[in-house]
Amino acid sequence: MKKFVAYFRVSTSEQGKSGLGLEAQRTMVENYISNNDGILLNQFTEIETGTSKRRRTEIYKAIEFAKQNNAVLVIAKIDRLARNVFFVSSLMEAGVEFVACDLPQATNFTIHLYAALAEMEAGLISQRTKAALAEKKKKNFKLGTPENLTDEAKAKGMQVIKEKAAQNKANIQATALIVEYRAKGLSFDKIADALNQLNFGTSQGKKHNSTSVKRLYDRAVTTLNVV
Repeated sequence: MKKFVAYFRVSTSEQGKSGLGLEAQRTMVENYISNNDGILLNQFTEIETGTSKRRRTEIYKAIEFAKQNNAVLVIAKIDRLARNVFFVSSLMEAGVEFVACDLPQATNFTIHLYAALAEMEAGLISQRTKAALAEKKKKNFKLGTPENLTDEAKAKGMQVIKEKAAQNKANIQATALIVEYRAKGLSFDKIADALNQLNFGTSQGKKHNSTSVKRLYDRAVTTLNVV
């Protein structure tokens, strides 16, 4: 049987104590291991706070355990791990095989691209936000405060943020796959078919075609200088 080591991560101590987010991750990992006739040797859980996000300790324990036992490091979602290019590069250099349950077809190359795209997108979002706020400030625009919003307005705002975040992650994953598929010589049409089979939609919620795929590919080529 294939051997696995699980790594779970939650962002706050409150989530860690209550189990919020952890149970969903465990279910995904357990289902993946079961479907692949594997066995779980050990599991490590990282509970991060706003001040400790860069001081991960459990992940390195998980990596070392996986190396010593010739096991695969498995995570529930790719964004739980691949958000930092330097970290992903270090993980690859350690020689540990790892897999994300939500993107099991991803290779080390795909995940490295995902990390680079995620870093790039985070930087662009920050720049756009600062620019927008600066422009509003020039126009003496008075920004509202959350305290002045109704519960309904707050709920709608949070829903929009969640939807945009989910779509952003999907676009990053799709782009990483597109670059890898192109490197393997697949046409844009065939890549579109592959993305649709994996249930990756466009930002408008439609199915991909050669045009939408080429648009994402060209953007990756321009921003990351990949070929």
